[in-house]
Amino acid sequence: MSSPAPHHAQSAPPRVPGRTLVVRGVLALILGATVGVIGTVSHRGEWAGLPTGLALALLLTLSTAVLCRAWSGTVTLLTAGAGWLVAVQLLSASGPGGDVLVPAQAVGYLWTYGGLLLFAVAAFLPRWWLAEDGSEQQP
Repeated sequence: MSSPAPHHAQSAPPRVPGRTLVVRGVLALILGATVGVIGTVSHRGEWAGLPTGLALALLLTLSTAVLCRAWSGTVTLLTAGAGWLVAVQLLSASGPGGDVLVPAQAVGYLWTYGGLLLFAVAAFLPRWWLAEDGSEQQP
């Protein structure tokens, strides 16, 4: 009878079939674009003089990035980030009347660069924080 593997042994990450990875990538792209649109439209909202719209938009962005990283790894994280970036950049352009949703002000810079930074933060989170079964323990 063989003894069970030690608890500290690292197992290989589960393989995701190619088609499943493509489907997850498309869904992550749509999710990232949706979060980018929602955040761009709402990031300038205030309540009692506090930038609650920006805080909620950045929180939604971070949760999306962590979700995509935990769901299927770096590929879906990058795909969601690409969808987010495209949506934010398209909505940042001047409209037909010259109006902009993301002004060249502090709140606009915090939304654009802060969101990108949050995707980078999610990319560098330790893998064991995102493990489902706890098999990857802290080193």
